Amino acid sequence: MSELAAMLDITDLGADGLRQVLDLAQSPVAALGRPLEGEGVALVFEKPSNRTRHSMEMAVVQLGGHPVYTRGEEVGLDSREPVEDVIRVLAGYHRIVAARVFDHGHLVRMRDAGVTTVINLLSDRSHPMQALADALTMRREFGELSGRAVAWVGDYNNVARSLAEASLLLGMEVRLACPSGYQATEAELERLAALGEASISQTDEPGTAVTGAHAVHTDTWVSMGQEDDAAVRRAAFADYTVDASLMDLAADDAIFMHCMPAYRGLEVTAEVFDGPRSRVITQAHDRMHAARGLLALMAADR
Repeated sequence: MSELAAMLDITDLGADGLRQVLDLAQSPVAALGRPLEGEGVALVFEKPSNRTRHSMEMAVVQLGGHPVYTRGEEVGLDSREPVEDVIRVLAGYHRIVAARVFDHGHLVRMRDAGVTTVINLLSDRSHPMQALADALTMRREFGELSGRAVAWVGDYNNVARSLAEASLLLGMEVRLACPSGYQATEAELERLAALGEASISQTDEPGTAVTGAHAVHTDTWVSMGQEDDAAVRRAAFADYTVDASLMDLAADDAIFMHCMPAYRGLEVTAEVFDGPRSRVITQAHDRMHAARGLLALMAADR
């Protein structure tokens, strides 16, 4: 196995690895060759997805590989079969196993089996593939990201965690604006602060975080699996809508970003989401380019 036998969190890449992935993502497809020629890549989805499935399948194909999409109930992690049995069987067919799961612990067990390369397509802990795309979009927009400021408005969730990790590794200042009960813990802030020289701060005032920021990010207030708490969550986030007045506090060249799916009128207004500062569609397309960069790096390391 290579040193990079798994990518479960952005921190598995480190700053150098992250920059390598972004460089590869911005390279012409032809320059990457076909490192997955004749190889399979298993895509295991316990959660449905639009962007993740299409971006990963196309990235695998662009590198010469064959993607195999598998629904969660077909493998039944720890219900139909133990996680370890699933990964050991898939390793006999596939160069890489990439999984979108509810429980991050399942990915850890796949990695610890030590039989094939494992990629986290999303878990309850982190969403590193989204963070790679976010970093790529911001890099395309601004070039060197060190010294730039990124603001997150909303729930400190798996998307926020991975975005913060990637941004800090790239030297960006990270500002979190989260309501009480949905914030990063002090221990989490200390962990993030140790990732690099860039700073991280947290407030419950969106305007404080967004003022002067170069990229403003948000996410849906109610994610898959949180539907029973929808009313409570919408009340908690009522003052966290990204609207034109909030964006006016950001830097003159600031952009708006959202991992999608989005709900106009809740976490963001239609004016912002569909406006000239929005980069959400570019961001979605960059999921494929970022995935290709990661796969190219990991295939070369094996």
